[in-house]
Amino acid sequence: MTTVKALVLTGYGLNCDYETDFSLKLAGAESHRVHMNQLIGINGLGERARLEDYHIFVVGGGFSWGDDHGAGVLMASKLRHHLGDQIAQFIGDGKLILGICNGFQALVNLGLLPAFDLNYQERRVALTYNDSGNFINTWVNLKAVSGSPCVFTKGMTSLELPVRHGEGKFYGAAEDIARLFENGQVALQYAESTGDAAKGRWPANPNGSLADIAGICDPTGRVFGIMPHPEAFNHFTNHPEWTLKKEKRGRQGLNPDDPEGDGIRIFRNGVNFIMETFG
Repeated sequence: MTTVKALVLTGYGLNCDYETDFSLKLAGAESHRVHMNQLIGINGLGERARLEDYHIFVVGGGFSWGDDHGAGVLMASKLRHHLGDQIAQFIGDGKLILGICNGFQALVNLGLLPAFDLNYQERRVALTYNDSGNFINTWVNLKAVSGSPCVFTKGMTSLELPVRHGEGKFYGAAEDIARLFENGQVALQYAESTGDAAKGRWPANPNGSLADIAGICDPTGRVFGIMPHPEAFNHFTNHPEWTLKKEKRGRQGLNPDDPEGDGIRIFRNGVNFIMETFG
């Protein structure tokens, strides 16, 4: 059986690496937190890490470089300048890339998403300031879009995750938004608690994202960006209503202490894909 190796990027303001690393390990991966400088070969941080030695590359949440010049902009510049060819080879080898929140912003700025026609160099969409003008920290309902090739949302219909960002509004030209849906590249949308579309309404759509878009993938389904935080719902007690949910589960005859949160499903889908593809 293949040992699924995951690289979780750290450094320069990324601050969700411990939870992301923990979630990947719960999902069955051999996960490693690796500082950006170890990837680009700056001395003083131990042996240089090689992206090619891993199967899953995760750029997680935080405030890389303090979001100077825009969220994820400097992170994208650093990745492009030092690791551009390695990332292209990583994708070409059939491996997985996951960008969460600040990582999603970086993937968009890099052009790795949406990658129309498999062009991973062109920036076509943006994640910009929330309509409220404020940082938001809340929980949202999400619906998985059927027919999407996204590896990470396979088999899903809905889930709950927290969002915490100031620049999370998904924006793009009307023709590009339409193309994302036509290609099945919209993987997740913000939704009401009933599962119905948010239709731009606050608070179900927390930031004003066009077409309620919360996560997109590239045409292959192997590069995925998501604005909510799956790593922040790794255990059922992460949820603010966990005691109520526990009681409901018990009354329904289900295991009231099912330990996993919804977010682990995203990571496990990635791990399972690698095992099936490279095993």
